[in-house]
Amino acid sequence: MKSETRSALLIFAVILAAFLLTLSGCSFRKINRSKNIVYLPKGPSGKQELNIFSPARSKSANDVLVFIHGGNWNSGKKSQYNIIANHWAKKGIVCLMIDYPLSPQADYKEMAAACAQAVKWVKEDIRRYNGNPDRIFVSGHSAGGHLAALISIDDQYFKGLKIKNPIAGTILIDAAGLDMYGYLEEEKLSADHTYLKTFTKDPKIWKEATPLYHLHRDMPPMLIYRGEKTYDSILKSNEKFTKALDQYAPDTPYHIVNGKKHIPMITQFFNPWNRYYREIIEFMAGVGTSQ
Repeated sequence: MKSETRSALLIFAVILAAFLLTLSGCSFRKINRSKNIVYLPKGPSGKQELNIFSPARSKSANDVLVFIHGGNWNSGKKSQYNIIANHWAKKGIVCLMIDYPLSPQADYKEMAAACAQAVKWVKEDIRRYNGNPDRIFVSGHSAGGHLAALISIDDQYFKGLKIKNPIAGTILIDAAGLDMYGYLEEEKLSADHTYLKTFTKDPKIWKEATPLYHLHRDMPPMLIYRGEKTYDSILKSNEKFTKALDQYAPDTPYHIVNGKKHIPMITQFFNPWNRYYREIIEFMAGVGTSQ
């Protein structure tokens, strides 16, 4: 290879590296990873664990983001989203990926109780991982969005743990089940359908499981994303939910992401340069600043 070619390639590599560094901000920030920490020793499906990704050598406590995965309430696991937690930690956020009991071993209430227990664990222990226990945010995609909304809005889950709701804010990403009652009433599912194993066959319980029916003025602030091309049921429930939110929190940001279907709404975060990282960080930073 001629020296001129080598020099040109070297210059190109340096420019590319500088460009990528500019795009990613702190993409080379060192992080700490702590995996498979037990937050619930016993549950419907046995013990439940979480993974923590945190910025290394932080000078002060960082905001905390607890992510609840989706999967129809009967599948999914925290390790599938470690890449997203890795990106969050490199952006200065302590991120936790949690597992929770799944259907049919657990119903929605046991899942929500486990998620609340994970948040309680964070409140009590996150200082050891450079996290601020007064700045806990909860996020979820699909079924995880339902659970994130439910524990944020319905305070029975934290009352059951004898603590005040510690959630500072909630980020919903193409959340399912925000109007689970309306969906189950309309669909008339067969008796052996997986959703009826999760939510039972009792319409009263469907309503209890529906975040839409627990809205109140003292809720944590929310940031809501919905894919333009998501499933029709998710589109309907998000529209109904955000319309009802106007009565309690009229300034709630609600973003419809052009061209995005349901699964790409979360896989887009595999890209560390996705612009919604910045939006979410700005939302988190703004929570509490007007108080």
